[in-house]
Amino acid sequence: MKSLTNYLSPLFITAFLAVSMQFFISSCGVYRFSDASVPDSIKTVKVNFIENRASYINPQLSPRLTDKVRQKIVAQTRLTQTNNNADWEISGVITQYIFTTSAIAGQQSANNRLTVSLQLTVYDRKSEESRKVDVSRSFEFKGSLTVQAAEASLGDELIRTLADDIFNKVFSNW
Repeated sequence: MKSLTNYLSPLFITAFLAVSMQFFISSCGVYRFSDASVPDSIKTVKVNFIENRASYINPQLSPRLTDKVRQKIVAQTRLTQTNNNADWEISGVITQYIFTTSAIAGQQSANNRLTVSLQLTVYDRKSEESRKVDVSRSFEFKGSLTVQAAEASLGDELIRTLADDIFNKVFSNW
């Protein structure tokens, strides 16, 4: 008499184990969406306006970044955005927005770098705990560009990348 494993292919067994593991993991009380983990007790979120306290202020950065972070959270989690007492309240400050030279060729700037740093606070109203999250990202651009031209060319990438970094830092390892 042949054993059951002789009739089942290794591929079938692997697939069955993978599905079983997924079922087991998904029933552990934490929801996961796009690598975002949110405790099941958290239903609402409030993202406060991200203030710009850097020495150089790009006037478009704060409103665009705040809006993009809000959109990303609503689109990629089950959380509902609210302006009232939310389960999670996210506040942020842009602390650094600086331009530096990153490469020199022929005694001239060949490449420059824009570095943007933020400090965020995530307050969990249910547990009355908060945590600090730091985000910093650098963006390279040609040395021949003016600050205004660099900001214009980096605009969408800068907002998208910073929003992604904020989302990943806030929704990982809570």
